[in-house]
Amino acid sequence: MKLYPAPFLAALVVGAATTLVSAHTLVHVGALIDGVASTPRKQMTIVVDGDRIVAVQAGYTPATANDTIIDLTADTVMPGWIDCHVHLDFQQSPTTYSERFTMNPGDYALRAAYNAKKTLLAGFTTVRNVGDTANSTIALRSAIAAGWVVGPRIYTAGRTITTTGGHADATNGASVRLMGDPGPMEGVINGADEARKAVREHYKEGADLIKITATGGVLDLSPNAANAQFTPEEMRAIVETAHAYGLKVAAHAHGTEGMKRAVEAGVDSIEHGTFMTDEVIALMKQHGTYYVPTLSAGRWVLDKARIPGALPAMVVPKALLVGAAMRGTFQRADQAGVKIAFGTDQGVALHGDNALEFVYMVEEGMAPMKAIQSATIEAAKLIGADKDLGSVEAGKYADLVAVPGDVLTDIKLVMKVSFVMKGGVVYKP
Repeated sequence: MKLYPAPFLAALVVGAATTLVSAHTLVHVGALIDGVASTPRKQMTIVVDGDRIVAVQAGYTPATANDTIIDLTADTVMPGWIDCHVHLDFQQSPTTYSERFTMNPGDYALRAAYNAKKTLLAGFTTVRNVGDTANSTIALRSAIAAGWVVGPRIYTAGRTITTTGGHADATNGASVRLMGDPGPMEGVINGADEARKAVREHYKEGADLIKITATGGVLDLSPNAANAQFTPEEMRAIVETAHAYGLKVAAHAHGTEGMKRAVEAGVDSIEHGTFMTDEVIALMKQHGTYYVPTLSAGRWVLDKARIPGALPAMVVPKALLVGAAMRGTFQRADQAGVKIAFGTDQGVALHGDNALEFVYMVEEGMAPMKAIQSATIEAAKLIGADKDLGSVEAGKYADLVAVPGDVLTDIKLVMKVSFVMKGGVVYKP
């Protein structure tokens, strides 16, 4: 039997991590939050073989001659966390609005790789990237899967689909000489036929899902954060085509009318949901639509809007309006029983600080266990990967995250991640 305290495992991680070589890896756990049960289980053993969990056993299972033990008996262990709303190749900064004129596709891809490693080490073994530049995260997804770089498992939408002048139209705010007329190949559509073409192009390019901007947004250089930006016909064309191709649809939406159109068209999730009314809540419950709150982004833009010069003048009133409204919306949606999946919108706030979203959710009244489940089994269901992810059960990927102490008593422990395993490989010992 080999008994390795967690720090010794650092020697097993060189560049891209090295898989543990043993008959089995036995993870001895002080308290296990498995993503499904409503209460933790104490003194458990998780048996890992390769990249999968093969058993979850009561007590501390003794090792055979070739087994490896990982001692987490002082920790709370959870399924690897899932962030359903990130932008790995983006980081809001004073240079954001000039980057589109100075950065190349390779620059975005390398920044995405840098942020991906930070995200994994923060405990997030899977992310859903909902919008990038030049399909940088499609390339990154493949690079991580091939072992070229270290990062979380990625489900990516590639480029966001928007309308001319919409929230994700990258030519907003540019000189008229530079605006051009982007179309479906760039993710900008007008009319149902172009909507279908854009979805099919995304499918061809390798996107895992479709992201649309159903309403205006905060950080773009346009005046309205809440106006509806797709017609109902365009919405239906996108959703029908995406679902026919096996792709889910995530809808960025702050305004009420855009949310209604998106939910009625059949999108799988509403991102942000800032001005969600009781009518929208009822529609989402009727359709089974997930809500991804992104409280982290709301707090960040509200804080920055209060600092003179931190944001462009056109952005400030939108940031003040949206940032202030998000918290009350989250409370009402949670109390009403809307399905909630964890998402931060990191790239607005700092990558690597994703777990602060847990703290914000609990501060707004969500039970700590429910907050953790929003980032585990509920997030896995939204992604469509709950057969492989989201809980600590036999047959699922060996994705584990640990924090020292009782996270249900002190939710801020999520910011002190002590151990990360993804697919049976230890990345943070």
